[in-house]
Amino acid sequence: MSGSAPPRLFTAVRPPPAAVEHLAAALGEIPHDERLRRFRRTDPAQWHLTLCFHGPTEPAPLAAELDRRVPAAGPAPRLRLAGAGTFRGVLWIGVETATDADTRGLHELVRIAGGDPGGFRAHLTVARWNAGLPDPARLIGPLSGYAGPWWAAAEVELVRSDPGPAGSEHRVLHVVPVPRRAAGDQGGPFGP
Repeated sequence: MSGSAPPRLFTAVRPPPAAVEHLAAALGEIPHDERLRRFRRTDPAQWHLTLCFHGPTEPAPLAAELDRRVPAAGPAPRLRLAGAGTFRGVLWIGVETATDADTRGLHELVRIAGGDPGGFRAHLTVARWNAGLPDPARLIGPLSGYAGPWWAAAEVELVRSDPGPAGSEHRVLHVVPVPRRAAGDQGGPFGP
């Protein structure tokens, strides 16, 4: 019999350091409230936008498919982190696209990664909590009007997710650059 099961994998786009720093500063402004003591921020070094969760899968075929398909994608979509919401036990920051073409570009990356653009809701998980958090809306309130800087998706990453004592630990296994925008293409009125 063979040894261990294949690793749990997902494909993601990671925001650049400037976007991460901007969001981390906004999170730092949430006032401390003893009633939110079960609120645990996720590590900014692991912040990402999941394009597709693959589950237990061998990485080599996925990496080869990304190598083949990502370079043929349209130009990197322009994105920004904006707004906030919750899923059960999760505080997330939303993602906006600069133009309709950028929305199509993001959906193309989802499709290339193996995801369903129709069911895709771009978000970045910034915190988790155990059952019993009294009022998640207290977390959303200060972030509901959040809007970070614009950025272009530079790379698609294939990431391994392993359980760890403080939550999932992520390790990037493979990176494929997203085609850059043409010279002079500033993504509409938003600049570079």
